[in-house]
Amino acid sequence: MNVDEQVSNYYNLLLKRNAGEPEFHQAVSEVLDSLKVVLAKDPHYADYGLIQRLCEPERQLIFRVPWVDDKGTVQVNRGFRVQFNSALGPYKGGLRFHPSVNLGIIKFLGFEQIFKNSLTGLPIGGAKGGSDFDPKGRSEAEIMRFCQSFMTELFRHIGEYRDVPAGDIGVGGREIGFLFGQYRRLVNQHESGVLTGKGLTWGGSLVRTEATGYGAVYLTNEMMAAHNDSLDGKRVIVSGSGNVAIYATAKAQELGATVIGFSDSSGWVHTPNGVDVAKLREIKDQRRERVSVYADEIKDATFHSTGSLWSLTADVALPCATQNELNGEHANMLADNGVRFVAEGANMPSTADAIEVFRERGIYFAPGKAANAGGVATSALEMQQNASRDSWSFDYTDSRLQTIMSNIFKSIDRTAREYGHEGNYVVGANIAGFRKVADAMLAQGVI
Repeated sequence: MNVDEQVSNYYNLLLKRNAGEPEFHQAVSEVLDSLKVVLAKDPHYADYGLIQRLCEPERQLIFRVPWVDDKGTVQVNRGFRVQFNSALGPYKGGLRFHPSVNLGIIKFLGFEQIFKNSLTGLPIGGAKGGSDFDPKGRSEAEIMRFCQSFMTELFRHIGEYRDVPAGDIGVGGREIGFLFGQYRRLVNQHESGVLTGKGLTWGGSLVRTEATGYGAVYLTNEMMAAHNDSLDGKRVIVSGSGNVAIYATAKAQELGATVIGFSDSSGWVHTPNGVDVAKLREIKDQRRERVSVYADEIKDATFHSTGSLWSLTADVALPCATQNELNGEHANMLADNGVRFVAEGANMPSTADAIEVFRERGIYFAPGKAANAGGVATSALEMQQNASRDSWSFDYTDSRLQTIMSNIFKSIDRTAREYGHEGNYVVGANIAGFRKVADAMLAQGVI
């Protein structure tokens, strides 16, 4: 059986066993496509059912989350935790609270997390979790009660040497605080290493809030440097306006770029003279308003409820919102309007069609498993500080993050060259992440 037939058989089996989970199918398909060249060169990676085991989570948890709203009505949501692979270390990955959450999305995120965590070079496995609970429009008391109910089930499955969740969409410092408080109450001890993204006064790490956005920009600058370019003087589009987008914007402008647009689910804002990051943070973090308010309060900004953010003329694009937000049509817009570099701040924001357009039209593209690994990398640094009862300075932690992101780019660039796909950072990231996990799995036997 040749390699194409092997991979096709793996994928067809996965489709049958995981019906109705398109995001998971998409994530696995991308990785398996890259692994064809690995299996052709190193066929031992097909031994002992390695690929099948890699695509099957070690554990999938689904549980009921009952809670009482402010009107005294009982609400019921569904909670998830997919502990995908622990060959490299304890499970590590965020919790997402959003109405779109289902098992397939959590599996896609957990699968991506395996390779992302591997690329950091740190000893952490891959997992993801969350709930279909929507925190928007809920009072702080309702969010607290939901988080307490969620943790009442989850606590028995996590621990600093077992599984260490963090935040994701809908789960910020407030939610992590409520979750940690309930965990501490249930286990009757202050196990600070069980969650990351904590407050600075109770075990959190400096730079953690900024890490995913900063890291995406650090890797983008490394990618541009490899092609004799830099962010200095460039126009950048950043989709989204959450934590990742805000800090990607801040760091890109610090490095000399002008961010000319950002967005949220209501529309997008054109900012030809750059973004006032302090004002954007005030509107989104403190006032929890839509991006249209930014355009109302900043004279050179315009809000658009129709059209596409990706139609702006720019040099660099950083999709930082959510999965599959950038399709093939958008990718062609970017190419037509001068974009040469794209790096994903979100998880799988580019569709397979978009990635193909990037490849065909000569756009250098860094996938999320590499470009947005800064968040989990700094989470792992927070785990180190918790384990040693230590606290590092902002500058020291930021320098560690820069080194990690630089090493990730060098690894995916080197691996792409090694396997005959120079400049294809999707192939480089998938193979570099895979080999480390695969070697550990083979060494540890069939488990």
